[in-house]
Amino acid sequence: MSVKFGPAGLGPVNTAEETLEKYSELGLKACEIAFTYGVYIKDKKDAERIGKKAEELGISLSIHAPYWINLNSAEKEKIEKSKERILKCLEVGTFLGAKKIVFHPGYYGKKTKEETYSVIKEGILDLQDKRKEKNYTPELAPETTGKINVFGSIDEIALLVQDTKCKFCIDFAHILAREKDYKFKEVFSKFKGDFHIHFSGIEYGEKGEKNHIKTSEKELKKLAENLPEDRSIIVINESPFPVEDSVGILNIFNSINKRH
Repeated sequence: MSVKFGPAGLGPVNTAEETLEKYSELGLKACEIAFTYGVYIKDKKDAERIGKKAEELGISLSIHAPYWINLNSAEKEKIEKSKERILKCLEVGTFLGAKKIVFHPGYYGKKTKEETYSVIKEGILDLQDKRKEKNYTPELAPETTGKINVFGSIDEIALLVQDTKCKFCIDFAHILAREKDYKFKEVFSKFKGDFHIHFSGIEYGEKGEKNHIKTSEKELKKLAENLPEDRSIIVINESPFPVEDSVGILNIFNSINKRH
């Protein structure tokens, strides 16, 4: 079993190597680069330099693609723009040596859930073809989402994995907001292989997610106690205090495993 913990966020390009060194000193071995508002690592040499440093430190990198992605838009042009954003992440991710490109697949809009699934599946199949054609190395990882009107339930993501051979990102905070339960057993039995997990405190209401909040020790403990022992797992914290909360769960996880 290999479990790596780390924060969402690397910060500016010019201090990226020092940031990775700080993470490493804290015992953190994962980092998700937030391209949520746009792909900000633009130079191939910068990406390769950051990737080399991460590799030296044994830090596994992933990327969160921009928020403005909707593979089920009513406008064809918006679907194409969404694909371009994901492809840009795949390109930069290849230079970085990133393992996964995490993204929110889309919204239901006026389509039924079945129609939405079909359109998003075709979009991901097209991206898979382009990914192979261009020899991009990161895997596509659509994420479970936190609002009931947004595509990305546990079953929808599991079906995408089956039908498109993509990977996945399980956001347990989103599952809690959507289902009012973490569904640990269901998730760990339904998905196979390596796990890419997002975890943080979350505020939610009837319609699901409102916003991420600091992760309480109680919630960190729940995840640490439910991680399976036979998987390779990356846990990314997305709270407003991602480094602090990542160190928190690392310490809890280590103390649980010392007792075993």
